[in-house]
Amino acid sequence: MAESDLSLNEVPFAATPDGWIDGVLTQFNLFLSDHASCEKKASGMAMNVAAHYPDQPRLLEAMVDLAVEELNHYREVMRLLIKRGVVPGPDEKDLYVNELNRCVRRGTENFLLDRLLVGAVVERRGAERFGLIANALTDPELKKFYQAITASEARHWTLFVELAKSHCEGMDVHGRLHELSLIEGEIMLAQPFRPALH
Repeated sequence: MAESDLSLNEVPFAATPDGWIDGVLTQFNLFLSDHASCEKKASGMAMNVAAHYPDQPRLLEAMVDLAVEELNHYREVMRLLIKRGVVPGPDEKDLYVNELNRCVRRGTENFLLDRLLVGAVVERRGAERFGLIANALTDPELKKFYQAITASEARHWTLFVELAKSHCEGMDVHGRLHELSLIEGEIMLAQPFRPALH
């Protein structure tokens, strides 16, 4: 195991309470609508980072690729909704993400580090929760879809950490990731159960 992998495995993580998956499965169409919204917002976030750092080629390329991938996920979830005859509801405010975004510090260096690491902890939570859904689903097609989404989110969270390491040299990336992970766990546990990703 590489040193970076070992470090990431040691980052704190609060598990989602058992009751969350029950609410998702009993109102799965509502969850799908929220999932679509989250993918659209994730694509927009990646494009926003790309627009702010056009002079950072590796970061720019990674964010453009991520934006396209998230938009492809949005398309796939929309196809599931259409197939089920579900009309997606309007986007709702994501209190979980809003609370995390309040942790992003101002100032050129701190802002980029925190933006990337908030992206990491959000994607890590997505990987966990999509994995819970994949394990709980009985429909083979949906199970396969959510297994793929789980793997994708896992790649994304480590990508954000690696980008933070390469673009924020000299800063305590793992210390800040540890801190934000603890904050994320508190924010997650404070959210009411609902058929939504966050």
